Amino acid sequence: MASSGSRDFELDVAEYVEEAFERCGLEVRTGYDLQSARRSLNILFADWANRGLNRWTMTQESITLASGIAEYPLGTLTMTVAASGNFSVGETITGGTSSATASITSKPSATSMAITIPSGTFSIGETLTGGTSSATTTLSSAVSFEDVQSSIDVLSAVIRQNSGTSNQADTSISRISRDTFINISNKRSTSTPSQYYVDRQITPKIKLWPTPNSSALLLVFDRMRRIEDVDTMTNTADVPFRFYPCLTAGLAYYLSMKRAPALTKMMKAVYEEEFERAAAEDRDRTSLSLTPSSTYYNLV
Repeated sequence: MASSGSRDFELDVAEYVEEAFERCGLEVRTGYDLQSARRSLNILFADWANRGLNRWTMTQESITLASGIAEYPLGTLTMTVAASGNFSVGETITGGTSSATASITSKPSATSMAITIPSGTFSIGETLTGGTSSATTTLSSAVSFEDVQSSIDVLSAVIRQNSGTSNQADTSISRISRDTFINISNKRSTSTPSQYYVDRQITPKIKLWPTPNSSALLLVFDRMRRIEDVDTMTNTADVPFRFYPCLTAGLAYYLSMKRAPALTKMMKAVYEEEFERAAAEDRDRTSLSLTPSSTYYNLV
């Protein structure tokens, strides 16, 4: 007999739900059963984020730093405008109708500007005016915070100089706590940043110290993002193959609390066992080299 030769086994959300119900000795009977299970699955993903079990969502991102600006959104925050050419990087723009403000960190294209997290909410169609250049343009579409708000944390970061050249050089920078950052006496001092603080708000941002003194630097960082939501029963889950058992056991545990309380203790034990196995698999691996030491004994 021959093996299948296939490696494409993948469950959709409805199949995860069916498996979890069966483990609880139940059947899916109503639309509400599906709705309840889908809600539990999304809450389970939040639990995984709290436990750090989603390293497969890690991506490497980069932000072009602007001289004089120390705070940046933790992801892509770009506004689409009629024209960006006459604006200056680092200047503050103001909405003519909303009075919202933000600073320009870079100009990715002739019709877009990367910005800091705004103070206020810009309105589509309003006129934007540069505080230094006095340039004006029109906002073409609403600013989307989805990419930034999907960020959970930063794992590591470097400052990159001479990006894209043969002289490219990365310098690691250290992460500091909120308390350490707040106690820095002169937050306006400028130089090449050597420390960063992650302000984990609903719209998270990263704060650098010292404040960059050049617009020729890149902040390159490894970002952990949220697992994608489950919206419909035909969705596949945003998890790799090796985490299917943990996901199914976790969903069965969550459903048992609502539908089969007598099984909850057992389901929790199974879930925690599967979680520990998945967490161990999700760790970083490095090469290990052991060098034996020579010990000499004086025999008397």
